[in-house]
Amino acid sequence: MLHVVLFQPEIAPNTGNVGRMCALTRSRLHLIHPLGFVIDDRNLRRAGMDYWKSLDVHEHADWAAFRASALAPRRLWLFTTKTKRSFWDVRYANGDGLVFGNEGSGAPTWLHEEIGEGQRVTIPHANPALRSLNLSTAAGVATYEALRQVGMPSG
Repeated sequence: MLHVVLFQPEIAPNTGNVGRMCALTRSRLHLIHPLGFVIDDRNLRRAGMDYWKSLDVHEHADWAAFRASALAPRRLWLFTTKTKRSFWDVRYANGDGLVFGNEGSGAPTWLHEEIGEGQRVTIPHANPALRSLNLSTAAGVATYEALRQVGMPSG
């Protein structure tokens, strides 16, 4: 199983889209508080989240609570624009966690330092004048590349 970790996400539809993708791929979703929204039917409906009940989702009060959780992944990969290493150059393993910062400011400096340079990756893009992909798009691209390597869980 892969783990998708959203650090303090701010936009409900992005989180809903990531949740839907996690339900479809049988990936575990970790939400690190505080969130920029309330998880309720109204906020999730726009993302088609009738899938939410099928989702393996875990909320954590903060990063420390996530790291202390028995359900947390063993190895983490931080997806960021602040590195040169491509996510294509990584050998993912079953049980890995794919970490994404929030939509407004990404991951804080202390999180970059904790995870370490060796575990930071970026999704390349052809237009250097543009900053990055949308959070839910990036999570989808990253999850499917990791699943391509480790295999899609069977039904």
